[in-house]
Amino acid sequence: MSVAFGISTLPAGAEDAVFLDRLIEQGHTALELAFTKGFPWKEDRCTSFGRLAAERGLNLSVHAPYFAMLTLDDPARYQKTRAAVEHTMKLARRLGASVVVVHPGHDRERSSEELLTTALEALESIEPKIRDLGVSLGLETTGTTNAFGNLGDIALMAAEFSWVRPVVDWAHVHATTDGRLTDLDAVRSVYAFLLDQFPAWKLQPLHTHYSHNSFGPGGEIKHIPYGEGSNPVEPVVEAAAELDLDLTIVSESRDYSSHAAVWADVESAAASTRQTVPGARPLASGAIAFPEPLAIVAEAGGYRATRLRRSLRITNPDKPFFPDGYTKGDLIQYYASIAPVLLPHLAGRAIVMARFPDGAEGDFFYEKQAPSHKPDWMPVAPIHSDVRGGAIEFCTAPDRPSLMWFANMGCIEIHPWLSRTETVGQPDFAIFDLDPADGAGWEQVVDTAAHIKVALDNLGLRGYPKTSGATGIHVYVPLDPVHTYARVRRFVEAVGRLIVAADPANVTMEWDIPARAGKVFVDHNQNVGGKTIASVYAVRPLPGAPVSTPLTWDEVAELTPDLFTIETIWDRLDHAGDRFAPVLAGGQALDDAEQALGLESAL
Repeated sequence: MSVAFGISTLPAGAEDAVFLDRLIEQGHTALELAFTKGFPWKEDRCTSFGRLAAERGLNLSVHAPYFAMLTLDDPARYQKTRAAVEHTMKLARRLGASVVVVHPGHDRERSSEELLTTALEALESIEPKIRDLGVSLGLETTGTTNAFGNLGDIALMAAEFSWVRPVVDWAHVHATTDGRLTDLDAVRSVYAFLLDQFPAWKLQPLHTHYSHNSFGPGGEIKHIPYGEGSNPVEPVVEAAAELDLDLTIVSESRDYSSHAAVWADVESAAASTRQTVPGARPLASGAIAFPEPLAIVAEAGGYRATRLRRSLRITNPDKPFFPDGYTKGDLIQYYASIAPVLLPHLAGRAIVMARFPDGAEGDFFYEKQAPSHKPDWMPVAPIHSDVRGGAIEFCTAPDRPSLMWFANMGCIEIHPWLSRTETVGQPDFAIFDLDPADGAGWEQVVDTAAHIKVALDNLGLRGYPKTSGATGIHVYVPLDPVHTYARVRRFVEAVGRLIVAADPANVTMEWDIPARAGKVFVDHNQNVGGKTIASVYAVRPLPGAPVSTPLTWDEVAELTPDLFTIETIWDRLDHAGDRFAPVLAGGQALDDAEQALGLESAL
């Protein structure tokens, strides 16, 4: 469990670098830029400020203008409010900020159902313009009874859009619950609701606001100095530690002394939760500076991970697992550290484990059926198999402990289905798997990917490349889950055939392996129900422990797969975020592309 603490403000009277250095000196690791009254910065200022913040390891978020809300239904005004949300998110992308905070809106004497409908329409209208930004929209809990946006409302909206997350304003929740957030049990109940209503990856980290406030029957009245209110901050931190939730806490106090006092109590509470467990030792080998390293303690012939919400037994953490010395403990720690970024891409999907019990150079096998000794807390996804004549119960990956359990089972590669369990017959993306055969080089893979990009552009479709982690490239085309696997496979095959015709010397779709020599194989048969491919951010069983990593199209010709490993991926994530986040948004269909390719839509 980690806590990033910061304040909500804008620089005033100091150069940006000086302002940021002061925050770092005060122990802050987060900053929320308060664009609450408008847009004081242009894009160039956002870009330069974001670069300075990234150099200092400061996590940025942005609070959108107060008028940027979702529930206005007056056509003369709602275009402006929605445009304000869009513009804030575009500025946030320039800043490298992870979250834009928005107040959902007021009720204006409308029913909850009417307000929800209006808000969903607003989100749907802005999605095409912001889904590629890799920025989350954080909907802040309301502080008054005449406003829309309690946690239940936010959960309904977050269920519809992958890029929507909750922002818990503890002062608001305190006010709207008549001052009940006064102890650990009360805060636990809020976290329990969050964990029940939101997928774990939307809560890692959980973005929160904190202050003391005065309130009356209608909710919050005003912020007051820290120490004069009745909602302590310590339970917020302590309950999060119990549940293995990472937190960002933004102080919205109105004076520096309150900020400092809040930070002192947050720091003290966090330190108390990190007290060393007797006999604890690091999980990883120490060869890599992982974010938030975990500790383990010896227990019953193995080890137990400390500070996890789930009970997890770990075996042989010091066993060498990669040729250059990385251990099984390093693999487990990698998946624990990458969890906030990886989990969204695994949510709701059946998982096939590629297990290497003796490490990357040993024998391996694929495991579909969840083993009988899986943890009781891991949900399974039963999917019918014609071959078996019944259901296969696949493992799933809802949270960080599940990823750690996979790694403890020797699962180096994680292979998710292309479709989610609720739409198991309709994939969420089409995949172009570009695999260089013997004698083909990386330059040919790059050229083939460029052909894919041109074809997709001409067909009006967005594609997102990632390294396979080995020698190839995977190009994902996000889709709404409306097409069968057969239809998606046929589309990929049709595009592949065009590329083979355009560049037969370098690209092939031959099934005869010797006939592929010296060329890049476009494998359209990856788009089959039940067939899986190594996930984004999955580790590959090769020297250096390379990681399948998203690229921009500009980077495809500049970067090579060996640059990204379990050791080096962290700096890229710090500076670029999750470049594969737009894949989660879907938002595309194949109908127009099929027509352009001369394919029948019915299949």
